[in-house]
Amino acid sequence: MDLKIEPLRLTDLDEVMRIERLSFPNPWTRGMFENELKNPVSFAFAARAGGERQGPGGIIAYSIFWIVQGEAHILNLAVDPEWRRKGVALTFLQSILDFMRPRTVFEVFLEVRMSNIAAIRLYKGLGFREAYVRKKYYGDEDAIVMKLEM
Repeated sequence: MDLKIEPLRLTDLDEVMRIERLSFPNPWTRGMFENELKNPVSFAFAARAGGERQGPGGIIAYSIFWIVQGEAHILNLAVDPEWRRKGVALTFLQSILDFMRPRTVFEVFLEVRMSNIAAIRLYKGLGFREAYVRKKYYGDEDAIVMKLEM
């Protein structure tokens, strides 16, 4: 999968919000994204297919994560439903992990819904392991906290 990865901008948020609403039962608000774009420990990236614009903003995936003292935490990662099961998530996540390596990240954490089997398989395929469970993390469902040692 040929993706163009670039920093997420405020002007991208309309497209991000569209994907966010399609992807999650309890989507982030626009204000949450705006706050992360100002947060000094937060990194936000968008992916476009083949570097070409696809749809209104051309974004087919996005992610937001923190890097703090050797540890990264992936807060949000989503792929446009029309682009799922095409290798986008794998390629995009590999790019994010490649970005983290030279920044002395030793461990990466994320939460995933227990029912999200496809995501769990993806993360395990990249070397993440299940660390523990956070009860009712999503309100209606537990989260598996997954960890990758870099």
